[in-house]
Amino acid sequence: CRRCRTPQAPKKAKKRAEGASSNVFSMFEQAQIQEFKEAFTIMDQNRDGFIDKNDLRDTFAALGRLNVKQEEIDEMLQEAPGPINFTVFLTMFGEKLKGADPEETILNAFKVFDPEGTGSLKKEFVTEMLTTQADRFSSEEMEQMFAAFPPDVAGNLDYKNLVYVITHGEEKDQE
Repeated sequence: CRRCRTPQAPKKAKKRAEGASSNVFSMFEQAQIQEFKEAFTIMDQNRDGFIDKNDLRDTFAALGRLNVKQEEIDEMLQEAPGPINFTVFLTMFGEKLKGADPEETILNAFKVFDPEGTGSLKKEFVTEMLTTQADRFSSEEMEQMFAAFPPDVAGNLDYKNLVYVITHGEEKDQE
């Protein structure tokens, strides 16, 4: 432009980028976008608007995984086309969730906390996560959940069964 003496091309590129990002927001309902925003905010430990390797390491530490290999973190970051701001974060989730059924999506969320793939999580851990992060559960909601899905004698919650019931409305054993 004449005032700032910059070429006009970047303005067009900016418009194109804005148009592309608005697409990803149309993939989700407003409530889902808000949930992704809360997750992004939790992961953005240093509150700079981007998720970087230190944020990922801190997030894993907050989840109890202290010995995450640098390669694992680098692999995660390489999935992004560039610095991970909220729009990139949402786009990455949109691509991962495209075509995924709700059961698979919810199961994958639980699997993040179950790297060994046992299919269950400690009751205390589930309680801590659900009462301290994002849309916090009340103690009444936790009681209701554990009444409907009681942990086993060792205190483990079978999240695979929980997810099945959430998405299908009945336990696997029933016909």
